[in-house]
Amino acid sequence: MKQREKFGSRLGFLLLSAGCAIGIGNVWRFPYLVGQNGGGAFVLCYLIFLAIFGVPILSMEFAVGRASRKSPVRAYQELEKPGTKWHLHGYVALVGNYVLMMFYTTVAGWMLYFFYGFLTGKFTGLDAAQVSGLFGEMLASPSINVFWMVVVVVCGVLVCSMGLQKGVERITKNMMLCLLLLMVVMAVHGILLEGGVEGLKFYLLPDLQKMREAGIGKVIAAAMNQSFFTLSLGIGAMAIFGSYLDNSHTLLGEAVNVAVLDTFVAVVAGLIIFPACFAFGVSPDSGPSLIFITLPNVFISMTGGRIWGTLFFVFMSFAAFSTVIAVFENIIACDMELFNIDRKKSACLNLVLIIFLSLPCALGYNLLSGLEPLGPRSAILDLEDYVVSNWLLPLGSLIYLLFCTWNFGWGFENFRAEANQGTGLKVPVWMYGYVKFVVPLMILVVFLQGIIK
Repeated sequence: MKQREKFGSRLGFLLLSAGCAIGIGNVWRFPYLVGQNGGGAFVLCYLIFLAIFGVPILSMEFAVGRASRKSPVRAYQELEKPGTKWHLHGYVALVGNYVLMMFYTTVAGWMLYFFYGFLTGKFTGLDAAQVSGLFGEMLASPSINVFWMVVVVVCGVLVCSMGLQKGVERITKNMMLCLLLLMVVMAVHGILLEGGVEGLKFYLLPDLQKMREAGIGKVIAAAMNQSFFTLSLGIGAMAIFGSYLDNSHTLLGEAVNVAVLDTFVAVVAGLIIFPACFAFGVSPDSGPSLIFITLPNVFISMTGGRIWGTLFFVFMSFAAFSTVIAVFENIIACDMELFNIDRKKSACLNLVLIIFLSLPCALGYNLLSGLEPLGPRSAILDLEDYVVSNWLLPLGSLIYLLFCTWNFGWGFENFRAEANQGTGLKVPVWMYGYVKFVVPLMILVVFLQGIIK
């Protein structure tokens, strides 16, 4: 039997896992939620929920991967009791990874397109209306969307085809270290801008009045949602990295480390965005308009704006591409075990398959713009995002949780024994009742919120 690949270093594992969790939505959504929900008060709620909610589930995904030494599509079969059907979720998890990449590759392509635009001076001298028009032109162009989507897929598959240590770990580790350094440089620059301190106050100081206006219950619910979705739990995207881990460190401790890295990036993203917006009198907005319209206008107004705009979209491209590589690795590893093929064949198969599956989203704002699956002004991307975010992630997380806590699954004692191997933070016995009864209820709250919304 061929020996399973392993990480070359612990740092590689931590940066790759964090890279999977750190995504585009997490970078632009977290700062906006902070500003909308009372600043520092929201941050405090978010950190509490991340610790009591996100971290335990992340440790369970890692444990299923490490104990089975298999990809998510085969992991349950190694651990489940005879006659049970937990392994069916492995196939659903694989589908979830494909659906995620069906729209994520297009959005990552937008990041590269804007990076290329700033690098080549395309934005120099444009006014606000022209920047907005440029974004609209990009969406309306089938060739631009498809070309940059294909670039993302080809680069991602190429990295994964080189192997775990030589490709995935080596490239992602260097890319993430550059991303972290770049973020710190840009955050310092933003804070030092004239008027930037006001943005800092808006971002980090608790505003109880704003919290009351938003509704304390709404703020708490938003913090719970963000703490859950930020770690990309439920589709095996983290379980695959557990399968490459050795037993030298406990999994609860590693889950905390990944959560801290993810939170660091989300918080520092706000240190880049809010001071810059306030320094130039721009009201920060959510979603694509913040990244593709508001911030380009801010960078154009800055001294050396072409350089800072280029650096910002390098950072956003790295954030996007780290997730793409991590999820591609999961898909390629699953197909290797599912079809009993080697890494190169799985990579070639998925190069064609992911490009084909990504086409509807790439064409969703132009040739297929007549399709509005979730109502007026919605696009194919919105449907794909809705399926992943509101169904596959929360329900998948619930399945991992039940599998690791109930005796008709793998069971809490088996999970605890696996998670506590090595040095680091241990899973205590008292957590049993909490993760068995309380955390599933919290996941159901997140799920129902998403469906109702």
